[in-house]
This record gives sequence, structure tokens and C-alpha cells, in this order.
Amino acid sequence: MTFREFILSPGDSRWAIVIRLMLAGVFVTEGYLKLSDPAWLGAGRFAKIGIPWPDVTGPLVGWTEVVCGILMAIGLFNRIAAIPLIVVMAVAIVSTKIPVLFGRDWWVFSVRKLERYGFFSMTHEARLDYAMLLGALFMLLSGAGRWSLDEKLFGARNSRRNADS
Repeated sequence: MTFREFILSPGDSRWAIVIRLMLAGVFVTEGYLKLSDPAWLGAGRFAKIGIPWPDVTGPLVGWTEVVCGILMAIGLFNRIAAIPLIVVMAVAIVSTKIPVLFGRDWWVFSVRKLERYGFFSMTHEARLDYAMLLGALFMLLSGAGRWSLDEKLFGARNSRRNADS
């Protein structure tokens, strides 16, 4: 299988739709909130935690979450859409959870006020981030599944190629 065939392959899972809808539900709503209320969750929050160029990165992350979340929901270019979502979640963990682990500002990122800090506080604060990161990683590795636009558009084509081989 070539890289192109892999990226466009929907995979075989019938139940990937459950993970796709979970990811879409969170990413689309969080992206929308970053765009609709930038002072709360977008550029304003990014500035508070030390994300560089918050006026650019806030809307960029918001639009990335909305667009890639919609692609996840419908299962179109699913593996491609998973890549920026993985990056978003990795940055979220590094920028907001590592300072909680250390209990102080770390690198350019600011720690927020919590009752406690350390490993268990960090893991508690990061539970959704881990779920979203692993869900997006699952989508990258498994594909959108049988109930997806990827299946409708690319599934039959890939099946014919594999049968001809």
C-alpha cells in the first residue's frame, strides 16, 4: 500500500464512527468557542498561558478545530484531519499541563492557579486532553471506517486496486 492509498483509505472499522463523533463533538464546539469568545478561550486565554502570537494562533486553532472536527464527523479526509488535531492536543498538553505538573511557570508557559499541583493534579487536569489526543491518533491509524465519506469516495477504489494486485 502506498502512502497515498494509506492516507485515503477508510480502514475497516464499522465502529470508528463512535470515536469520530466524540472527537467532532468536542473539537467543533471548542473551536467555535475560541472563535466566538476569544477573550475567554481564544486569543485572550492563549495570551494568559504564554502561547506565542495569540491574536494569530487563537483563531488559527479555533478554525482548525472546527474544520477538522467537521471532517471527522462526516469521515472525509479523516486521516489528514487527524494530524492537525494531534498537534493541537500535544501543544495543549505541553502548554497547560506541564506547568501544572511542575507547579510553576515552565518555558514560556504560565501555570494557572489551582489548589494543588504535581503528577496527579496534572493527570486529572489532562484527562480530556489525553482522550482527545488518543482518539485523534486512533483515527490517524485506523481511518474513518465503513460509515464515512472516505469509504464512499475512496473505499471502492482501494478495494479494486488491491484486488488487481
